[in-house]
Amino acid sequence: MNDKPISASPLSWPVGWRRTPPAHQVHGRFASTGTTATGYRHAQDITISQAVQRVRQELRRMGVSEDDMVLSTNLRLRLDGLPASGQPQPYDVGAALYWRDGGNRRCMAIDRYTKVEMNIAALAATIEAMRAIERHGGAVVLERAFTGFTALPAPITASMARPWREVLEVGLLDHHTEASVREAYLRLRSKFHPDKPGGEMAKFNEVQRAYEEAMKELRDA
Repeated sequence: MNDKPISASPLSWPVGWRRTPPAHQVHGRFASTGTTATGYRHAQDITISQAVQRVRQELRRMGVSEDDMVLSTNLRLRLDGLPASGQPQPYDVGAALYWRDGGNRRCMAIDRYTKVEMNIAALAATIEAMRAIERHGGAVVLERAFTGFTALPAPITASMARPWREVLEVGLLDHHTEASVREAYLRLRSKFHPDKPGGEMAKFNEVQRAYEEAMKELRDA
Protein backbone atom coordinates (compact mmCIF):
# COMPACT_ATOMS: atom_id res chain seq x y z
CA MET A 1 0.00 0.00 0.00
CA ASN A 2 2.74 2.41 -1.09
CA ASP A 3 1.00 4.69 -3.62
CA LYS A 4 -0.27 6.94 -0.82
CA PRO A 5 0.38 6.29 2.86
CA ILE A 6 -2.59 5.84 5.16
CA SER A 7 -2.29 6.98 8.74
CA ALA A 8 -2.83 4.26 11.36
CA SER A 9 -3.22 7.09 13.90
CA PRO A 10 -4.79 9.61 13.80
CA LEU A 11 -7.88 8.37 12.02
CA SER A 12 -7.93 8.65 8.21
CA TRP A 13 -11.64 8.58 7.42
CA PRO A 14 -12.34 7.73 3.76
CA VAL A 15 -13.32 10.66 1.58
CA GLY A 16 -17.01 10.57 0.75
CA TRP A 17 -18.04 8.21 3.56
CA ARG A 18 -20.85 9.60 5.70
CA ARG A 19 -20.26 10.03 9.42
CA THR A 20 -22.62 8.98 12.19
CA PRO A 21 -23.54 11.94 14.43
CA PRO A 22 -22.62 11.22 18.07
CA ALA A 23 -26.29 11.44 19.09
CA HIS A 24 -27.10 8.57 16.72
CA GLN A 25 -24.34 6.22 17.86
CA VAL A 26 -25.42 3.14 19.82
CA HIS A 27 -23.82 0.77 22.29
CA GLY A 28 -22.14 -2.19 20.59
CA ARG A 29 -22.68 -5.76 21.73
CA PHE A 30 -19.58 -7.50 20.40
CA ALA A 31 -18.25 -9.83 23.06
CA SER A 32 -15.52 -12.32 23.77
CA THR A 33 -15.92 -15.48 25.78
CA GLY A 34 -13.79 -16.11 28.85
CA THR A 35 -13.61 -18.64 31.65
CA THR A 36 -13.95 -17.83 35.34
CA ALA A 37 -11.74 -19.30 38.05
CA THR A 38 -14.48 -21.87 38.75
CA GLY A 39 -14.57 -23.00 35.12
CA TYR A 40 -17.76 -21.28 34.01
CA ARG A 41 -17.71 -19.64 30.58
CA HIS A 42 -18.99 -16.08 30.37
CA ALA A 43 -19.25 -13.31 27.81
CA GLN A 44 -17.70 -9.89 28.26
CA ASP A 45 -17.26 -6.84 26.05
CA ILE A 46 -14.56 -7.29 23.46
CA THR A 47 -11.27 -5.48 24.09
CA ILE A 48 -9.31 -3.34 21.66
CA SER A 49 -6.70 -6.06 21.25
CA GLN A 50 -9.30 -8.77 20.59
CA ALA A 51 -11.14 -6.62 18.07
CA VAL A 52 -7.91 -5.85 16.20
CA GLN A 53 -7.05 -9.55 16.08
CA ARG A 54 -10.46 -10.33 14.58
CA VAL A 55 -9.88 -7.83 11.79
CA ARG A 56 -6.42 -9.19 11.02
CA GLN A 57 -7.74 -12.76 11.05
CA GLU A 58 -10.59 -12.00 8.65
CA LEU A 59 -8.28 -10.26 6.19
CA ARG A 60 -5.77 -13.12 6.35
CA ARG A 61 -8.60 -15.49 5.47
CA MET A 62 -9.13 -13.37 2.37
CA GLY A 63 -5.46 -13.81 1.49
CA VAL A 64 -4.48 -10.27 2.47
CA SER A 65 -0.99 -9.98 3.96
CA GLU A 66 -0.14 -7.87 7.00
CA ASP A 67 1.83 -5.47 4.80
CA ASP A 68 -1.26 -4.77 2.68
CA MET A 69 -3.62 -3.72 5.48
CA VAL A 70 -3.91 -0.59 7.62
CA LEU A 71 -6.34 -0.20 10.50
CA SER A 72 -6.81 3.52 11.11
CA THR A 73 -8.19 4.92 14.39
CA ASN A 74 -7.50 7.70 16.89
CA LEU A 75 -6.01 5.20 19.34
CA ARG A 76 -2.42 5.43 20.55
CA LEU A 77 -0.22 2.81 18.92
CA ARG A 78 2.12 0.21 20.37
CA LEU A 79 5.71 -0.10 19.16
CA ASP A 80 4.56 -2.65 16.57
CA GLY A 81 2.14 -0.11 15.07
CA LEU A 82 -1.07 -1.71 16.36
CA PRO A 83 -3.55 0.00 18.71
CA ALA A 84 -2.75 -0.36 22.40
CA SER A 85 -5.33 -1.70 24.81
CA GLY A 86 -6.29 -0.13 28.13
CA GLN A 87 -6.59 3.47 26.97
CA PRO A 88 -9.47 5.97 27.21
CA GLN A 89 -11.92 6.33 24.36
CA PRO A 90 -10.66 8.87 21.77
CA TYR A 91 -12.78 11.91 20.93
CA ASP A 92 -13.64 10.30 17.56
CA VAL A 93 -14.36 6.57 17.97
CA GLY A 94 -14.55 5.76 14.27
CA ALA A 95 -12.42 3.04 12.69
CA ALA A 96 -11.36 2.69 9.05
CA LEU A 97 -9.77 -0.29 7.37
CA TYR A 98 -7.68 -0.11 4.20
CA TRP A 99 -6.32 -3.12 2.36
CA ARG A 100 -5.09 -4.19 -1.05
CA ASP A 101 -6.98 -6.86 -2.96
CA GLY A 102 -4.94 -7.78 -5.99
CA GLY A 103 -4.43 -4.52 -7.85
CA ASN A 104 -7.27 -2.74 -6.05
CA ARG A 105 -7.12 -0.79 -2.84
CA ARG A 106 -10.24 -1.29 -0.73
CA CYS A 107 -11.55 0.51 2.29
CA MET A 108 -14.33 0.21 4.84
CA ALA A 109 -15.19 2.51 7.74
CA ILE A 110 -17.60 2.27 10.68
CA ASP A 111 -18.49 4.73 13.43
CA ARG A 112 -21.95 3.45 14.38
CA TYR A 113 -20.96 2.49 17.92
CA THR A 114 -19.96 4.54 20.96
CA LYS A 115 -16.69 2.66 21.56
CA VAL A 116 -13.82 2.32 19.12
CA GLU A 117 -13.31 -1.38 19.87
CA MET A 118 -16.93 -2.03 18.89
CA ASN A 119 -16.41 -0.27 15.58
CA ILE A 120 -13.25 -2.30 14.94
CA ALA A 121 -15.13 -5.49 15.76
CA ALA A 122 -17.92 -4.41 13.41
CA LEU A 123 -15.38 -4.14 10.59
CA ALA A 124 -14.33 -7.74 11.22
CA ALA A 125 -17.95 -8.92 11.42
CA THR A 126 -18.81 -7.19 8.15
CA ILE A 127 -15.92 -8.82 6.31
CA GLU A 128 -16.84 -12.20 7.79
CA ALA A 129 -20.43 -11.79 6.58
CA MET A 130 -19.29 -10.85 3.10
CA ARG A 131 -16.93 -13.82 2.97
CA ALA A 132 -19.94 -16.03 3.74
CA ILE A 133 -21.44 -14.86 0.45
CA GLU A 134 -18.47 -16.33 -1.37
CA ARG A 135 -18.68 -19.61 0.55
CA HIS A 136 -22.26 -20.00 -0.65
CA GLY A 137 -21.34 -19.58 -4.29
CA GLY A 138 -21.80 -15.86 -4.60
CA ALA A 139 -18.32 -14.94 -5.84
CA VAL A 140 -19.68 -12.51 -8.43
CA VAL A 141 -21.97 -10.91 -5.86
CA LEU A 142 -19.02 -10.60 -3.48
CA GLU A 143 -16.85 -8.92 -6.09
CA ARG A 144 -19.60 -6.45 -6.91
CA ALA A 145 -20.04 -5.72 -3.22
CA PHE A 146 -16.34 -5.11 -2.66
CA THR A 147 -16.24 -2.86 -5.71
CA GLY A 148 -18.21 -0.44 -3.58
CA PHE A 149 -15.31 -0.39 -1.12
CA THR A 150 -12.71 0.79 -3.62
CA ALA A 151 -10.64 3.34 -1.75
CA LEU A 152 -10.84 7.00 -2.65
CA PRO A 153 -7.90 9.33 -1.99
CA ALA A 154 -6.96 9.44 1.67
CA PRO A 155 -8.27 12.46 3.59
CA ILE A 156 -6.20 15.16 5.19
CA THR A 157 -4.75 13.87 8.45
CA ALA A 158 -3.29 15.62 11.45
CA SER A 159 0.17 15.77 9.85
CA MET A 160 -1.30 18.00 7.10
CA ALA A 161 -3.81 19.83 9.28
CA ARG A 162 -4.14 23.56 9.85
CA PRO A 163 -2.44 25.01 12.97
CA TRP A 164 -4.67 24.95 16.03
CA ARG A 165 -4.52 28.74 16.38
CA GLU A 166 -5.99 29.07 12.90
CA VAL A 167 -8.69 26.44 13.46
CA LEU A 168 -9.78 27.92 16.79
CA GLU A 169 -9.62 31.46 15.37
CA VAL A 170 -7.53 32.82 18.24
CA GLY A 171 -4.82 34.50 16.19
CA LEU A 172 -1.16 33.62 15.84
CA LEU A 173 0.16 35.34 18.97
CA ASP A 174 1.60 33.20 21.74
CA HIS A 175 -0.10 34.72 24.81
CA HIS A 176 -3.05 32.35 24.95
CA THR A 177 -4.32 30.76 28.15
CA GLU A 178 -6.18 27.51 28.61
CA ALA A 179 -9.27 29.53 29.52
CA SER A 180 -9.19 31.65 26.36
CA VAL A 181 -8.60 28.64 24.15
CA ARG A 182 -11.41 26.71 25.82
CA GLU A 183 -13.78 29.65 25.29
CA ALA A 184 -12.99 29.65 21.56
CA TYR A 185 -13.29 25.87 21.43
CA LEU A 186 -16.73 25.79 23.06
CA ARG A 187 -18.01 28.48 20.70
CA LEU A 188 -16.85 26.65 17.57
CA ARG A 189 -17.85 23.24 18.91
CA SER A 190 -21.39 24.51 19.35
CA LYS A 191 -21.36 26.16 15.93
CA PHE A 192 -20.28 23.04 14.02
CA HIS A 193 -21.96 20.33 16.13
CA PRO A 194 -23.47 17.82 13.65
CA ASP A 195 -26.74 17.65 15.57
CA LYS A 196 -27.39 21.34 14.89
CA PRO A 197 -28.73 22.85 11.66
CA GLY A 198 -25.76 23.73 9.50
CA GLY A 199 -23.41 21.59 11.59
CA GLU A 200 -20.46 19.95 9.87
CA MET A 201 -18.86 16.77 11.17
CA ALA A 202 -15.54 17.44 9.43
CA LYS A 203 -15.18 20.90 10.98
CA PHE A 204 -16.45 19.62 14.33
CA ASN A 205 -13.70 16.98 14.35
CA GLU A 206 -11.11 19.53 13.21
CA VAL A 207 -12.05 21.83 16.11
CA GLN A 208 -11.84 18.92 18.55
CA ARG A 209 -8.40 17.92 17.25
CA ALA A 210 -7.17 21.50 17.40
CA TYR A 211 -8.37 21.92 20.99
CA GLU A 212 -6.59 18.77 22.14
CA GLU A 213 -3.41 19.88 20.38
CA ALA A 214 -3.67 23.33 21.96
CA MET A 215 -4.18 21.96 25.47
CA LYS A 216 -1.18 19.68 25.13
CA GLU A 217 1.02 22.52 23.89
CA LEU A 218 -0.07 24.94 26.60
CA ARG A 219 0.31 22.39 29.40
CA ASP A 220 3.73 21.26 28.18
CA ALA A 221 4.98 24.84 27.89
